[in-house]
Amino acid sequence: MNRRQFLGAALTSGTASRVVAAGSRAAGEGPGFFRTAQRHGRWWFLTPEDKAFFSLGLNHIDSAALRYPEVGDLWRRKYGNSMERWLKEMVRPDLLAWGFNSVGWVQEVVTRGLTNHRHSPSFTFEEYQWLDLPYCHLLPFADFHQWEVETRHPDLFSRDFEDWCDYVARSQCGRLCEDCKLIGYNYIECPMWVHVRPGNEWKGPLFDPQKLQTDGGRQQLHELATRYYRVTHDAIRRYDRHHLILGDRYEAMAPVPQEVLSAAGPFVDVFSFQHFGPVAKIRADLAHFAELTGKPILLADSAGTIKLPDGTLRTDPAKYRDTLAALREIPACVGLHLCGAYLRNRARNRGPRGPDESPDRDTIAGITAANREIRDWVDDWAAGEP
Repeated sequence: MNRRQFLGAALTSGTASRVVAAGSRAAGEGPGFFRTAQRHGRWWFLTPEDKAFFSLGLNHIDSAALRYPEVGDLWRRKYGNSMERWLKEMVRPDLLAWGFNSVGWVQEVVTRGLTNHRHSPSFTFEEYQWLDLPYCHLLPFADFHQWEVETRHPDLFSRDFEDWCDYVARSQCGRLCEDCKLIGYNYIECPMWVHVRPGNEWKGPLFDPQKLQTDGGRQQLHELATRYYRVTHDAIRRYDRHHLILGDRYEAMAPVPQEVLSAAGPFVDVFSFQHFGPVAKIRADLAHFAELTGKPILLADSAGTIKLPDGTLRTDPAKYRDTLAALREIPACVGLHLCGAYLRNRARNRGPRGPDESPDRDTIAGITAANREIRDWVDDWAAGEP
């Protein structure tokens, strides 16, 4: 499918073309909100002040590791059991010093079992204010993400699904809708439209990939995905007319059906992807998705790892730097969010700081240098001197 066919498929629904005008164009219309635009031959996030912004975000920020028994009373002694103090006094200064200008998905993996794979809660409105950085917020509209091993798939055509999406938007977007620091909303982390992972084979993918061998099956998937993206989009827009919709964070190393992307196109402002492959593969795949969709692309979760002699993992700063360099070659790319986390816990086993806040100086130095290179590059572009 080429881009013209892709766009044609996106309009097979009778209401899709109307949604483009009523929905995605509303994002960022008013003053004081992030939006997207093309400048100097490439896509950018634009800040509420109308400045070009390439999002350098850190994902997975959770304080619970500070309360491991072996850490002692550090949490209460240093921060007085206060999330506000921790975010203001430690996390924000660190992220700024390391060259990050945003945060991505803040939830952190805390268990990885075959019957229990969970993440920490998302930040509240108040916690985002204390952190005081641009951020993306994930809305839990459905549970068919690739690490989910416990619940059955939702019925996207049910009234139950509509009611749940309305509640999620009402409870979360209704509070965040006026926050100028919010970049936009993500949905599912790696939806399993047609693939499965170890631990969730029992329920299979949301849609049978064998049906994609027929025209009727491909149309059926497009209709299913259109229903999902329309319901989620409309739920958000009832409570927030301004912020960007960043959609699902697709697993780029698993099948991503074109029917799903074409269905999403009228309802999202940016296409988001997770990709942990080699740098050349990341560059090629994201360039392909950019050409296919014609919209901005966000690398919303990516990292390389190095195993240390003590069994802990380190984020590979060299791969991070090389990935950022590759993304500069993709005019549609508007940012990279590093799969951290901020603190090393037992589940993820890596982070620039340990549970006792001890720094991984090599990782921090490498990431900081790479981020500063990108910030200088953005400044050059903004000055019209690419």
